[in-house]
Amino acid sequence: MSEKKKIKPMGNRVVVQREEAKATKGGILLPESAQKKPREGIVTAVGPGKADSKGQVQRMDVKVGDKILFSSYGGTEYKVDETEYLILSEEDVLAVYN
Repeated sequence: MSEKKKIKPMGNRVVVQREEAKATKGGILLPESAQKKPREGIVTAVGPGKADSKGQVQRMDVKVGDKILFSSYGGTEYKVDETEYLILSEEDVLAVYN
């Protein structure tokens, strides 16, 4: 039995699992190569926060479980146990929504 890997982000970074691609309005599911990657996801891990010039760690505004909208070209993709994640800086998070 293999142990599942965990990602622990550093500083003001968050780990996001992208939402699955949705079908078009007509119900057609486009092949992965023809569709844009979703810019929405669920936060799965949050770093401790960024230290300011005085050494105080600034609290993160997002938390695990938040649904977020993030910038298109931000972050680094990473694959763990067949699941793709995106590691983003908190500045790349545009909004939290329900």
